[in-house]
Amino acid sequence: MNASSPAPTIRREVDNEGVCLLIFDRPDSGANVFDSAALRDLGAQLDFIEQEQPSLKGVIVTSAKKSIFIAGADLQTLLQKAQTGEMRDFIAKGQRIFNRLASLKIPTVAAIHGACAGGGYEITLACDYRIASDAPATRIGLPETTLGLVPAWGGATRLPRVIGPEKATEVILKGKLYSAQDALQLGLVDEVVSQEKLLETAKKKFNSPKRVPSEGRAPASAADGVRRDESARSASQNPAPARAAEIINRSLTSSIDESLARELDAIVELGETESTRNLIRNFFLAERYRKGTTKAPVEKITHAAVIGAGVMGSGIAQWLSSRGVSVILRDISPEVLDRGLANIEKTYGEAVKRGLMSDEKGKEGRSRIVASVNSGPLRDVQIVIEAASEKFEIKQAIFRDLDSKIDDTDILATNTSAISISDLATGTKHPQRVIGLHFFNPASRMKLIEVVIGKETSEETKARALAFARQIGKLPVVVRDSPGFLVNRVLFPYLLDAAELFEQGVDSKKIDGALLEWGMPMGPLRLIDEIGLDITIDIAATLEKSLGSRAHPPAILKRMQEAKMLGRKSGSGFYTYEGKEQTPNGAIDTWRLSRNPAKQWESSDLALRLVYLMVNEAARCLEEKVVAAPEDADYGMILGTGFAPSRGGPLRFADHFGIAEMARAGDRHGGKFVPCELLRRHAENGTKFYERD
Repeated sequence: MNASSPAPTIRREVDNEGVCLLIFDRPDSGANVFDSAALRDLGAQLDFIEQEQPSLKGVIVTSAKKSIFIAGADLQTLLQKAQTGEMRDFIAKGQRIFNRLASLKIPTVAAIHGACAGGGYEITLACDYRIASDAPATRIGLPETTLGLVPAWGGATRLPRVIGPEKATEVILKGKLYSAQDALQLGLVDEVVSQEKLLETAKKKFNSPKRVPSEGRAPASAADGVRRDESARSASQNPAPARAAEIINRSLTSSIDESLARELDAIVELGETESTRNLIRNFFLAERYRKGTTKAPVEKITHAAVIGAGVMGSGIAQWLSSRGVSVILRDISPEVLDRGLANIEKTYGEAVKRGLMSDEKGKEGRSRIVASVNSGPLRDVQIVIEAASEKFEIKQAIFRDLDSKIDDTDILATNTSAISISDLATGTKHPQRVIGLHFFNPASRMKLIEVVIGKETSEETKARALAFARQIGKLPVVVRDSPGFLVNRVLFPYLLDAAELFEQGVDSKKIDGALLEWGMPMGPLRLIDEIGLDITIDIAATLEKSLGSRAHPPAILKRMQEAKMLGRKSGSGFYTYEGKEQTPNGAIDTWRLSRNPAKQWESSDLALRLVYLMVNEAARCLEEKVVAAPEDADYGMILGTGFAPSRGGPLRFADHFGIAEMARAGDRHGGKFVPCELLRRHAENGTKFYERD
């Protein structure tokens, strides 16, 4: 028999031996996803297979894409279905179709090459066997809980039957994508082979018997071992992990149909929540900032220089070198240069140890860095990034010196976190090529770069800088030059008010606990300790000149600095640090104005007071055109500070909470809490930051 039948998203090929290939190949796209059309086409292919089963040897599900097997359900479709109330029908249809694949009487094998995520992995669980290629592009997992969803096409039902409930809980609750070898160790796949041998190995599985899925009714103790601690993580903000754990816990004591019904109920209910919709929106924002909107070709930067080998300078140099850029790392101090190189060596060593890169790739990256104390010309670089001490006079002197030592077409960038780009540019002959590239610490982990546009920065420099940020795997947000730019300006009123509340007698654990419960990854006092008291005070001093009382540091910070209690780096700050443990620092109580606050705060009120300050400052940034759109403010804060992703960012949260209520609260408090004009206008007009939603 020789048959070939094209379909819009799936191509079917049947050879003379009766081997049926279902080849996912979405037209005009580099990715395969499950949307309504793909489910329709899969159903049509199964119609043929069910009818022709007696003449078929088996079915292989595979992909024609270069680096993607199936990337899962189409999130645009999911978001639309959730908003229109059609989610239940869409998910139920997918469950029925996957069940038909699982019920075939002939052997079925998934031949996986490339990204295999979410629904893309769930279709493989409906197959008898799973073979993966050993290519780096092959990444396998179920990331739904990170998007506020649960695997609902059989992932939370079938995976516990394949690898056991404890391992399934780890895979589903963490939401990671695993390499092929890691997937093999976990039992997510049966074999790993080279891409060239993928189909050959898959065909050999037709000699093995079909697997009979466990129908459940196992003793309840089989699921009792599932850990629940992770499912409780931020459950109030992202309930998906808890819902997934519940399904897994009951999966082996239920029939497949009963467990699938729980999956369906869970994903439909989660799809109606604001937190899930925000997490899906965040995914699309990441794609938008990663790709950008400019189609014009921009040169690839292959040679760079970093001036200053401190923590940030060495971190930036390491990241650039790891992304294929040759780097001259320059510092006037041999000792600082040595420490910087040691930091680079440590970062590469940790990356290799964590499996983020091979030892060979680590060596290649190290070899791209040339350290130098030579202050001569830099003729062979395309961009210079200054990362020296956060003092205007020092940076200005460096810029004046560099201006004559690099080619006229080179980009001259600064990593400053608060100093005016425009002021630095005035001391140069080519202010149009000066721009801010504010990396966040640690540069090897933080994805955000604030691309800061000075008064005279040219459009060409802006375009080249944005392309460079994306080239090195960062997500750039464009901000206009103003004190603190976006992230520090919005963050610091929140941090400083938390310190003021502590000074007035509110317990540190109560403050930090309230914000952790609200969804922040770290409390504000812990964050000050991580930043460092000295750096916090320096940035606050810069911001206070323009923001006034909104960025005024309470006296206790200065006292702590004088006592050398600078946070984690000195061993004590608001907390004392021993290894990974931290406890409230009782030694600073003597500097508090009171140990009994005038008001007994509820955690929710405490969180709202502090978050309001971020909302108000983010609205000011939009009002003053520091950022061009509310998405810039929201995603910048999520990336730069970890602002609770499920809240969608400060402005998205304000829309959901109620701008009018926030403005009234700001007026009641007065002073630094008075709402900005844009916030007040939205409150009076009943409008929102996101009117199109």
